[in-house]
Amino acid sequence: MIITFHSYKGGTGKTLLSVNLASILASRGKKICLFDFDFSAPSLCTIFKKNQKKFWLNDFLNRACKIDRVLNCCSSIYDMKGNLYVGLANPSTEAIRDMSAKDRKWEMQALGIMLSLKTYLFDKLDFDYVILDTSPGLRYSSINSIFTSDVSFIVTSLERSDLKGSQFMLEDLYKLFKKKTKIILNKVPFDFSSLKQIEKLPLIVDEPVEMVIPCFCDLPESDSKFFFALKYPNHAFSKSVYELAEKID
Repeated sequence: MIITFHSYKGGTGKTLLSVNLASILASRGKKICLFDFDFSAPSLCTIFKKNQKKFWLNDFLNRACKIDRVLNCCSSIYDMKGNLYVGLANPSTEAIRDMSAKDRKWEMQALGIMLSLKTYLFDKLDFDYVILDTSPGLRYSSINSIFTSDVSFIVTSLERSDLKGSQFMLEDLYKLFKKKTKIILNKVPFDFSSLKQIEKLPLIVDEPVEMVIPCFCDLPESDSKFFFALKYPNHAFSKSVYELAEKID
């Protein structure tokens, strides 16, 4: 199964969720592949920089290498029972400019590469789950990720513009692709931290809300927060991600 984490705006917490979900599934014995498809603002490289190989995901999509040269094994983190591999996007200014300048023809070729990669990852490399942390909005890389995925999670806050933007994406993109889509409301004030309270709000996306995650200001401001669920499994945030893992697995 390929799972995409997407959002209309940046800063919704989709990277935090995708990394913690990947680490939880790997800790349960699954073989997981986590890709950074946010080529405009790569972030996974800051978390997994010690594991970086010579090649980036950009190189693979540019046909400069095979995917095996991109994948980095990170299973040693917290002694995971399974295997966690990551494919990182190049964070250099030159690489970001190069990816931003790609035309529609290149993006269509990239989609074909991704569809072929899907077969290879599951049939040849035996991955259980592939998780894509993609860029916010309607960039080509995001659209390709959604098209390739089996299920997409739209991560949004309760901010009016964020909800409206998520509605726009659902109506103009997700329904067009007829993809299985679920909504995660993240960083929700505790006054609206239950589904029952959320349903009373006048402004909400049309799709059913899969999960409501309250805003936790006590998450540490360090790289350790990206494996927060493994380090602090009894924290309320961690329990939310474990619940999400249960629903997926």
